[in-house]
Amino acid sequence: MLTLPNILTLSRIVAVPLLALLLWWPNWTAGYAAAFALYCVLGVTDYLDGYLARAQGTVSKLGIFLDPIADKVMVAAVILLLVAVRAIEGVHVIAALVILLREIAVSGLREFLAGLQVSVPVSMLAKWKTTLQIVALGALILAGALPGVAWIATVGLVALWLAAALTLVTGYDYLRVGLRHMD
Repeated sequence: MLTLPNILTLSRIVAVPLLALLLWWPNWTAGYAAAFALYCVLGVTDYLDGYLARAQGTVSKLGIFLDPIADKVMVAAVILLLVAVRAIEGVHVIAALVILLREIAVSGLREFLAGLQVSVPVSMLAKWKTTLQIVALGALILAGALPGVAWIATVGLVALWLAAALTLVTGYDYLRVGLRHMD
C-alpha cells in the first residue's frame, strides 16, 4: 500500500494546509512565490504518481481512490483561498463556483455509479479542463507573487473561465451517462 505513487498522492493531500497557509496573506509576495513553487511541485507529483504506478505496475485501489481526492482537495482549497483574499472576485467568483460545484457533483455521481459497478472513464475534454484549471490557479497564485505584472492575473482569469466552460460541458457529459443508470 505504501508504494512511491501512493506516497506522492498522500503528500499532495498533506501539503494542502501548507499551501493554504502560504496563500492566507494576500500582500505577502514571498508567501505567494513559495505557494507557486509548492503548487508546481504538487502538479508534478500529480503527474508522477500515475505515471510511476502504471510504469511500475503498482496501480492500487488506494491510489485509484486517493488520486482524485487529492486533486479535488487541492483545487477546492486554492479556489476558496483565492476567493477569500479577493484574487478571484466579482463576476469571476461564478467561474470558480461552477468548477467547485461540478467537482462535488461529479464525485457524487461517480460514487453512485461505482455502487452500480459502472465506470465512467475520464474524457480528453475533461483532461483539458483539468489542465486549464491548473494553469488558471497557478497563474492566479503567481499573480500574487508578482503583483506588478497585471497580465498574469488576466491570463489566470481567462483560463479560469475557459476551465469553467469546459467544466459545464464535461459535467453534462458525466450527468448524461449517469442518468441512463438512474430509475
